[in-house]
Amino acid sequence: MPELPEVETTLRGIRPHLEGRRIERLLVRETRLRLPIPSEMADRVGGQSILGLSRRSKYLLIQLERGTLLVHLGMSGSLRVVPAESPPKRHDHLDLILTDGRCLRFHDPRRFGIFLWTPDTPDTLKVEHRLLRDLGPEPLDPEFDGDHLYRSSRKRRVAVKSFIMDATVVVGVGNIYANESLFLAGILPASPCNAIGLERYRRLVEAIRALLLASIEEGGTTLRDFVREDGRPGYFAQSLRVYGRTGEPCKVCGAPIHQVRIGQRSSFFCDRCQH
Repeated sequence: MPELPEVETTLRGIRPHLEGRRIERLLVRETRLRLPIPSEMADRVGGQSILGLSRRSKYLLIQLERGTLLVHLGMSGSLRVVPAESPPKRHDHLDLILTDGRCLRFHDPRRFGIFLWTPDTPDTLKVEHRLLRDLGPEPLDPEFDGDHLYRSSRKRRVAVKSFIMDATVVVGVGNIYANESLFLAGILPASPCNAIGLERYRRLVEAIRALLLASIEEGGTTLRDFVREDGRPGYFAQSLRVYGRTGEPCKVCGAPIHQVRIGQRSSFFCDRCQH
């Protein structure tokens, strides 16, 4: 699944090509996405100007003159800005066709993405929409800090890895980044979250923020289904320290990397560097 850096990379890639442009029409080839596309959506969207693009967690928000397009890439989705006349490929489910001759093309082999119009502004969506209203802070925002994690963990006993992957605690820390940030902070992923002290949580927040920023700059982690908006893959996976490296030597101490299941997700760690 594309994680937050991949979504942020997509946002930065498509924003210059969409902001200030006018939509000619919406062409839908497949309505059966995670949330079905209603037949009247094309009429709602056509003729509108695009005022701005933003992100909340892994959701992209495309603000129109009237309403907002809510987009989620799902398990395998991607967005491209291409000439409107370019032939669609298999799994190119819809085109947001612009009056300048280009289109925003939504590609999603597994059809678990979302592409919907809502009548609300982005600010209203963030506090009222059922998919967004209960989300925790953004990991790159100042309000996300060690004190927040410390306070939120005191009455919980789940593994710290599951805790930081809980979107009501903080958004966008997916499995890859949870494993990597816990390694950088020297914390075992199975440690009970209420046993982690304030200073260690502060180090963990620094690790999460640094890792996400570095990954955004490098174009996102290379996953099986993800490529950048310009068609080139990200390369951050080449510098992963523990994720997917079971049995390989730790890049810090040389001990073998271990793998366990935590919350039904693969978890990787070095039992020398993490405690």
